[in-house]
Amino acid sequence: MTQFSAAPSALGYIFQCRYALLESLRRLRKEEEFTVSIETLDDVSFETEGGAAELLQTKHHLNRPANLTDASPDLWKSIRIWCEGMTNGTILDGSTFFLVTTAQTSEGSAAHYLKADDSRNVSKAIERLNATAESSTNETNKPAYAAFCSLDPDQKKALANATVVVVGVPSITDLNAELRKEIYGYAETKFLDPFMQRLEGWWFRRSIKNMAKSDPNPILSEELYAETTRLREQFKQDCLPIDDEIMDATMDATIHASGYQDTIFVQQLRMIEIGNPRVVFAIRNYFRAFEQRSRWIREDLLLVGELGRYEDRLVEEWDLRFQQMRDELGDETAEEAKKREAQTLYKWIETGMHHSIRPGVTELSIARGTYHMLADDQRVGWHPEFVQRLKNLLEPQEA
Repeated sequence: MTQFSAAPSALGYIFQCRYALLESLRRLRKEEEFTVSIETLDDVSFETEGGAAELLQTKHHLNRPANLTDASPDLWKSIRIWCEGMTNGTILDGSTFFLVTTAQTSEGSAAHYLKADDSRNVSKAIERLNATAESSTNETNKPAYAAFCSLDPDQKKALANATVVVVGVPSITDLNAELRKEIYGYAETKFLDPFMQRLEGWWFRRSIKNMAKSDPNPILSEELYAETTRLREQFKQDCLPIDDEIMDATMDATIHASGYQDTIFVQQLRMIEIGNPRVVFAIRNYFRAFEQRSRWIREDLLLVGELGRYEDRLVEEWDLRFQQMRDELGDETAEEAKKREAQTLYKWIETGMHHSIRPGVTELSIARGTYHMLADDQRVGWHPEFVQRLKNLLEPQEA
């Protein structure tokens, strides 16, 4: 890693978001109602209805030991933000300031005296901060020293009384254990990791909207509760999780239709003259089903043989309708009539209700896309003579 690497900064932002989720889950367990904002008044801001804000500055150190000395930039950057917020009125009276860090403190330091334990001594902390601001030559901290010195004694006391230093919090790589504790009971133990991946995915997407101002409203505790409840339902025995990022994938941006034109399932649709817009829908359903099923397999969410049994049920359901179509057509039917009946059969794939892999899985793309996967394997088809037609079509390519 070079001295110009952006990795530490990026990790800092990710840590900030993950720690915000951790604190939100802790508050949720206490049945608190709150809002949380990221990168507004502070790194992370919590507010309760009618209550004062709790403002968190998060400081992350991964590969090097860190200690909050009296001249630590981590400490003084936080103090500057809070001083300026108190002075210009953007931070309301009664707010609490938290400096949350993976670092430690030395006994007798200002940060040591601001911890929420028996060592807390606000008067000594102010003495240390005054001495440092007046004597330190640290150029980086100069604006922070000026901001602190501009406060009168009562303001300094109010700032120190409102400040809590939280040291030794787990690093970004160690937060998993803490997050798992907070979601314990939401899903079976073996499914906690995939549960957390989906919850964090939602949280990051929501946090990005908040930071980018595309949704400037703070994140509500009700939103987090609703998402944990939705995921909890999806991880019940009769259900499977459906991932928004897979279902929301769009053509061209994620799904490139041109890459599917030579697939067997698309050739089957061309064989019965399905129009291009409907072929695009088929490709999208194929992509959704393939990606979602693949994720279930990777995360070991399926029972042994479950996918095979599900496909067999779909094939049986198709086969009955396919044989009915062949009986109605007979052997001497003209090609146009065959295509017309095949299109009717395929319309059932597009709009009919099909077996679900589990009772609680109601996403229609799974069954529809699975049918296209089966068509790609030539286990199902739409044209009455699809087996022979595909054989004739594919044999020259194999020669």
